[in-house]
Amino acid sequence: MGFCAVDFRTKLLVLFVALVVWMSAGRAQASVVITGTRVIYPEMEREVTVKLNNDGNTPALVQVWLDDGNPKTLPSESKVPFTVMPPLFRLDPKKGQGLRLFYMHDPLPKDRESVFWLNVLEVPPRDAPAGTDGGMNKLRLAFRTRIKVFFRPIGLKGKPDDAAAQIRWRLVSKGDGDYALEAFNPTPYYVSFSRIVATAGGLHWTGEKGGMVNPESTASFDVGHLQAMPSAPVAVKYTYINDFGANVAGTPNPLPNHRSAIS
Repeated sequence: MGFCAVDFRTKLLVLFVALVVWMSAGRAQASVVITGTRVIYPEMEREVTVKLNNDGNTPALVQVWLDDGNPKTLPSESKVPFTVMPPLFRLDPKKGQGLRLFYMHDPLPKDRESVFWLNVLEVPPRDAPAGTDGGMNKLRLAFRTRIKVFFRPIGLKGKPDDAAAQIRWRLVSKGDGDYALEAFNPTPYYVSFSRIVATAGGLHWTGEKGGMVNPESTASFDVGHLQAMPSAPVAVKYTYINDFGANVAGTPNPLPNHRSAIS
């Protein structure tokens, strides 16, 4: 019976968060912050630590879980080969807390990285005076932060920092009169871009949203309204995100035979 009660409260908490985050988007910010924008979990490590800090002036209830890419996954529904400790705790203002991630050794691909998401949910306390119900009619803003967790098997070929330079680019028709940049990643590493620019003859087409290319996979990037194949040779400039979350400018990559790159 106790387990069912906890599970019910967990689901209510997540549903409440989904509502208040939607209502408060753009109007406030979280007090509990994660140190870093991504987590690298090398297979040989017994555990990996992630640091949280409460930069606010009030305590917060924090719930933590991982998912496999579906942001609607509830903590009780999570089916990932990791355990995180502690999963639920109070974090006092101006204090920190270390999260311990453990790989449970469930089978994962050995020839490429795998990616998961770490969820950090913050719910501030009621500010009503003790013994009153003055806080019942107040909206408490809850926040969820998600960052990527990259599981890196032992013995992968090459180096993560060299992966972005190995991306193969080409322009492809989107079928609606516009063109997009297609990227093929031949490496075993995920490559994340924060900015991509196609240049030709002094003209620039920019994709400010960036995106990620999976290992040994292809992804397309919208670089604006490119409605005709440029007459001049095309090169790709990009900024990728390294293991430490830093933005690194990459070397421009020319497209091979830009006119024959149409598909």
